[in-house]
Amino acid sequence: MKLLANKVAIITGGAGSIGKTTAELFLAEGAKVLLVDIDETQLKETVKNLGSKNVAYFMADVSQSAAVAAYVQEAVQLFGKIDVFFNNAGIEGVVKPLVDYPEEEFDKVMAINVKGMWLGNKYVLPHMNDGGSIIMTSSVAGMLGFAGLSAYATSKHAVVGIMRTTAIEAAPRKIRVNAINPSPVNNRMMQSIEAGGASDQAAAVKKQFEAAIPLKRYAEPNEIAQLVLFLASDHSHFITGSTQVIDGGMCAQ
Repeated sequence: MKLLANKVAIITGGAGSIGKTTAELFLAEGAKVLLVDIDETQLKETVKNLGSKNVAYFMADVSQSAAVAAYVQEAVQLFGKIDVFFNNAGIEGVVKPLVDYPEEEFDKVMAINVKGMWLGNKYVLPHMNDGGSIIMTSSVAGMLGFAGLSAYATSKHAVVGIMRTTAIEAAPRKIRVNAINPSPVNNRMMQSIEAGGASDQAAAVKKQFEAAIPLKRYAEPNEIAQLVLFLASDHSHFITGSTQVIDGGMCAQ
């Protein structure tokens, strides 16, 4: 039997590499999926490429409560229920020392990476089936500090706090809530971070990140998606309130 047979999942950040790859795995394992993102063009392209009648999309700014409530209602109206919520949307912000970091940029990162996560859990939980699963995307930056990424690191630490609180509150309904904490991933976000200080130094920055990972490479989106699939499935039925580190050994040092 497929791991997510008869399950309904919402994936925010659905137009990004991890969201798209996870959607592909979810669909292959029998789920119906609603992809949520602010980029409607990329959402349409993603749905077209997935080529399944069991996937739909909804454009939303996850930092706005009305938009979050709307995508939750869309999932219920389309598919009748919610079993899995991959609360994944996030942005990296700019790369600057804390003393030079623009306040408006800090506020933007907090709005999407923290408030967006909080709102997602707030509005999904009342509609989620008992025994469901929420997976929240944090980062190794939610466990470590990184120069130049004060807003991002702060936001990803906050995700862990939201996760742990939600896990305690949702436990009476047997709803599992966990965070994934990836190392740098081979995708657009890391390319942006690499080039954030100075574009001509991007290759050197990537080498520095790789050198800090014992397995000496970035994670691939599919490797992250496989972990999300496990946490979404009933195979993880006794795992909740945890930070699932997937970092090639980065945090072991």
